[in-house]
Amino acid sequence: MEIKYRNVSQDETEEFWELMNQLDYETKYMLYEPGERTRNFSQIETLIRDSAEGEDFLLAAESDGRLVGYLSAQKGRLKRIAHSAYIVVGILKDYCCKGIGTEFFKELDIWAEEKAVTRLELTVICENEIAKHLYEKNGFKIEGTKRKSVFVEGRYLDEFYMSKVKYV
Repeated sequence: MEIKYRNVSQDETEEFWELMNQLDYETKYMLYEPGERTRNFSQIETLIRDSAEGEDFLLAAESDGRLVGYLSAQKGRLKRIAHSAYIVVGILKDYCCKGIGTEFFKELDIWAEEKAVTRLELTVICENEIAKHLYEKNGFKIEGTKRKSVFVEGRYLDEFYMSKVKYV
């Protein structure tokens, strides 16, 4: 299986939405419940535009002409947090543990260097060992625990705050 890494174009807004929607159904570790995501494309269009203009980062993985994963990073918009970026990662179940996440983070590091981003941050549900391992393997450290932060399948789950800080 060949994986290609590329930017997402504005004419792929619906395809990108479909990827995110499928992730909602495949895993309980994304923010949206299955069926909760609306077909309002304005947020996706903004994400694609801001990454195309270089302010934010959005990289997709493609296999056989189909989007199978993505990593987005949104820079802080205010001066005091302009050095940081918040990350979201989603990879379809059939494509996990195949090196896609590692490649995403390699490209993210290049972008962060170019944009003078010295702090990358994310949250991950504590029991999501696969994602936690990916983040730790790519230099992220746990900073703390966000207790009872999400309610999934009838129970509260904790999240770890994680970051990767590059000192300049």
